[in-house]
Amino acid sequence: MAGNENLNKANKAKNDEFYTQLSDIENELSHYRAHFHGKVVLCNCDDPYESNFFKYFAMNFNFLGLKKLIATCYDSSPIAGEQLSIFPERHPYKVEITEVVDENGDGAIDLADVEYLLKSKRNTIKKLKSGDFRSAECVKLLKQADIVATNPPFSLFREYVSQLIEYDKKFIIIGNQNAITYKEIFPLLKDNKMWLGYGFHAGNAYFRIVEKNGNQYANGVYNSETGLVKFRNCVWFTNVDIDKRHEHLLLYKQYTPEEYPRYDNYDAINVDKVSEIPMDYDGVMGVPITFIDKYNPEQFEILGCTESEGKGFSNGLWKEESKVAQPLINRQRVYKRIFIRKKES
Repeated sequence: MAGNENLNKANKAKNDEFYTQLSDIENELSHYRAHFHGKVVLCNCDDPYESNFFKYFAMNFNFLGLKKLIATCYDSSPIAGEQLSIFPERHPYKVEITEVVDENGDGAIDLADVEYLLKSKRNTIKKLKSGDFRSAECVKLLKQADIVATNPPFSLFREYVSQLIEYDKKFIIIGNQNAITYKEIFPLLKDNKMWLGYGFHAGNAYFRIVEKNGNQYANGVYNSETGLVKFRNCVWFTNVDIDKRHEHLLLYKQYTPEEYPRYDNYDAINVDKVSEIPMDYDGVMGVPITFIDKYNPEQFEILGCTESEGKGFSNGLWKEESKVAQPLINRQRVYKRIFIRKKES
């Protein structure tokens, strides 16, 4: 039964594959360059023939000073099946690279060089029994890695992050913004074991999807001409230190009881917008989950979140006798909140 369950999860993961645009990867990873030198990078949800994560690291292998690049996939793409003469049928496999050469002699490593590399003897291509990141083969590769960078299946995000934490790996990955309040994820954010990266331009993430899945999305979300689907709720999660998490949020508003009412069922005041956190209030505040994007652990302390996101996560702030887990103001429900307090400056 367990084997069947894992197989079903793997199939589901293949169905929710979202291929990240190269430009988005370049924009985000440009902030982490100093962390890659001499490192082994693993992209463990990435068919090299399809994945722009693999292409980014292969093209920048020498520039970043990588030691090794490893990529694994659940199931190779039709392109790989056509070009990999060692196993022409579609199959899970891995690619390992320790050297990238400017094959066409134009002075730069480009996509043409990467395509040549995939077919050359400068990389190691090997079949896998399973490309599932939880398989014994893939865990063995994970243990070798210094940094993991990929867009993991959203349906398996909880398990994926839990594995990274279990093996104490650095990571730069994409996930749904709502994962912030998952019971497996929120404690990591609260305890400064992971945080948000720089994010997508204007908050919009565009992913290429398998064409047959386009009918799953409403008009305006999927563009059949480009093959891209648009999401406004995707963010980058990481535990690699970046300048952003040390930037202070500028506070300008002053506290008044009228503008910042207290919750009926939580011992805290309500703040509707992150930009309106009062500069002169030292008590507990409930803020939108988007606060995580501005969180600086040197400026604020995260105390917990509303009980509707996880039992016991409110850190004693919830008035249990209310029997209502969502925050209330004058008996009106408020959307999920994170509880914070300013640190002494």
